[in-house]
Amino acid sequence: MSSSPHRALRGLLALCVAAGLASLAPTPAAAAPGTGPTAVVSMGDSYISGEGGRWQGNSLTTSGGRLGTDRAWTGGGYDPSRVYGSSEANGCHRSDSAEVKSAGALAAELINLACSGATTRNVFRASNGGVAYKGEAPQADQLAAVAASRDVKLIALSIGGNDLGFADVITTCATDYIVWYSYCHDDQQAAVDAKIDGAMAAVGKSIDEIRAVMTGAGYAAADYRIVLQSYPSPIPRSTENRYGESGWTRTNTGGCPFWNADSDWARDSLVPQIANRLKAVAQAKGAQFMDLRDMLQGREVCAKSSKLVSSTAPASASTSEWARWIDQNETQGPLQEDMHPNYYGQLALGRCLALVNARTTGNYSCRNTAGSGASGMYLTAG
Repeated sequence: MSSSPHRALRGLLALCVAAGLASLAPTPAAAAPGTGPTAVVSMGDSYISGEGGRWQGNSLTTSGGRLGTDRAWTGGGYDPSRVYGSSEANGCHRSDSAEVKSAGALAAELINLACSGATTRNVFRASNGGVAYKGEAPQADQLAAVAASRDVKLIALSIGGNDLGFADVITTCATDYIVWYSYCHDDQQAAVDAKIDGAMAAVGKSIDEIRAVMTGAGYAAADYRIVLQSYPSPIPRSTENRYGESGWTRTNTGGCPFWNADSDWARDSLVPQIANRLKAVAQAKGAQFMDLRDMLQGREVCAKSSKLVSSTAPASASTSEWARWIDQNETQGPLQEDMHPNYYGQLALGRCLALVNARTTGNYSCRNTAGSGASGMYLTAG
């Protein structure tokens, strides 16, 4: 990783911490609820599409397989489509380890309609204000084809982060640390506050759009469930960061260039604020809610209780970080992967979804067990 703050800034200005959408060829045969193959569907942005699934932990080694962290390594080069399939071409980045794909045998088909960078407008039906994204139809219109040919049992939705400009928040806070030596939390809190009412209204409309599609396909409300989920924090509290805020280790070694005050704001104010507002939307719209604010606790980038992958600390779900660091100069993959749950984090998200799938009612928080992999995920009510 570079030691130059200005080289770091060039990369950070392009940083995209966003969300996801997928294309699905409709099946000719039609099915009514209760007939056809059962299906669980994921919709929304990058935190559910599988962005960052290429990586098993973070390593300072920039060549070859990066000490086993780079799942795109072929032995002689890099092929991200090994992880993202055909969605590598348009950047939707639907990974093979994405939440719905890692949830186990929940249904006969596990279908990912999410796309990295998507906003609520990319979920709405085209007939009701929705817009295509990255060459793909609005996700609700894609869902219509799925609902007509499968028996959809559950729809998991992650959306709203891009409406709030989460990528801009991350970029601004990192730039303030590397270049301007100033805090970001005060002005960024104001920016989020100015957008959040509109963003939450749009999340509510997204749920309405999904319900309209399902009703149009002949489903009753009791035939399926919608699970709205929140976002995990990819960075730890300042007291849980293994690098001091002075010097360049957070930038050049850890990939977490944020001041203590900004880290604490993001972890304990911003992420909970968004989660609480999303929960209120879910309750108002009759959806279940899966709270992920603490899902990465202790597994975040630079967390004291996790490690970089090295020759003495191999990639492992029990010791490695579960989120992708900020690789400001793109020495290892594109910037859009940064600050997302990685392969290990996505396996954990899949386990969370499986656990919620088994609970037909109620709202739940999903947390990890220190020192365990995805099998250690558990739910608490609330």
